Amino acid sequence: MATTFQTTQVGSWPRSKTMLRALRDRRTGNMTRKAFDAVADEEVRRTVRIQEEAGLDVLVDGEHRRDNFYSFITEKVEGTRLMSLAEMLDEVEDKSGFEEMLTTLDVPASSIRNPTCVGRIARREPLALNDFRFVKSLTDKPVKMTLPGPYLLNRSMWVGAYTGKVYQNQRELGDDIVRLLRAELMDLAEAGCEFVQFDEPVLTEIVMSQECGRRTFM
Repeated sequence: MATTFQTTQVGSWPRSKTMLRALRDRRTGNMTRKAFDAVADEEVRRTVRIQEEAGLDVLVDGEHRRDNFYSFITEKVEGTRLMSLAEMLDEVEDKSGFEEMLTTLDVPASSIRNPTCVGRIARREPLALNDFRFVKSLTDKPVKMTLPGPYLLNRSMWVGAYTGKVYQNQRELGDDIVRLLRAELMDLAEAGCEFVQFDEPVLTEIVMSQECGRRTFM
């Protein structure tokens, strides 16, 4: 007997030129949120249509509204500030190790932006709930929403020069991150979201290299 498997997609989709331009204009303040959402809505509609035509079982929205898969939280979470890796160079704990990491990146350090914790964190607005409601309005199929995992956020958001002023240690920060993500998960479940994927790519480095202390930005 043949075994069937549910099919889905990792979460993010390639951005069209139109979407990339809208992301840039929104970031620089040259586009209102309403205008940006109109562009993003059309990209999500296209993404859903392609997945349905391909016969996927569990659909995603493509993460078109996000600058990247975890930096987007700065728009939605109090106590965070978006900083480029280049801006963070003078403030990180291990400057030599950080500089070594920067040299191995295949993109300019100024182009990677990190959600740095600079105050007590709390949800300003839902992280993915509104995105779920929109994509669910477009399809009868199950929908998967993606969120950055707690370990990734704890490891990337902690910059001692800033975060150490409001949190005693990373464990205390981690407790607030877990509370924030748990609240989002419960809201998504209550709204009828069938699948939530927590992204923890940095855990592969821990498993393969067994290095837990070295700073990593994904």
